[in-house]
Amino acid sequence: MDIVCLDMEGVVVPEIWIEFSKVSGIPELTRTTRDEPDYDKLMHWRLGILKDHGLGLKEIQDTIAQIDPFPGAKKFLDDLREITQVIILSDTFTQFAKPLMKKLGMPTLFCNELIVAPDGEIKDFRMRLEDSKLSTVKGLQAIGFNTIASGDSYNDLGMIKASKAGFLFKTTDQIKADNPDVPAFDTFDELFGAIKAALD
Repeated sequence: MDIVCLDMEGVVVPEIWIEFSKVSGIPELTRTTRDEPDYDKLMHWRLGILKDHGLGLKEIQDTIAQIDPFPGAKKFLDDLREITQVIILSDTFTQFAKPLMKKLGMPTLFCNELIVAPDGEIKDFRMRLEDSKLSTVKGLQAIGFNTIASGDSYNDLGMIKASKAGFLFKTTDQIKADNPDVPAFDTFDELFGAIKAALD
């Protein structure tokens, strides 16, 4: 039995922090897991920048309300869910992702939680578990699933390489160069075809 595990940001929706960087005018916030493999380090750095600028959850949610999924992403997910089970595995947070999931037809999402003060300041974050994408893939395999995984960033490589089939999608030239053994695609049609071919 197969199950597809997909990253969220950079794959089916734009990178939230990059979009917020544009709106807030804070260029440092364009840094993502494509640039910094250590997610814990990246998030604490982001929270420090938010605190320095007096920005909180509301400002980020206002930006997220204006973000739409990538063109073709909903159809890709709808078509995929017609032929197999799909889980989106993301290092984002429920407080960020819910509006985007509604626009995508509410696919199953496993992600993390922000710890938010009453005044809206983001104080910290709570990860679902360590190395959550790879750990989830291993857990699914332990209960009888063959996983097929795709993502765009360094933090997706573990689940991609641990899966029966794994693909990079809309990734950087550097990540492609560092991982020449992993097929890389740039369109939803290509990715759908590769996943379909990998299904039992």
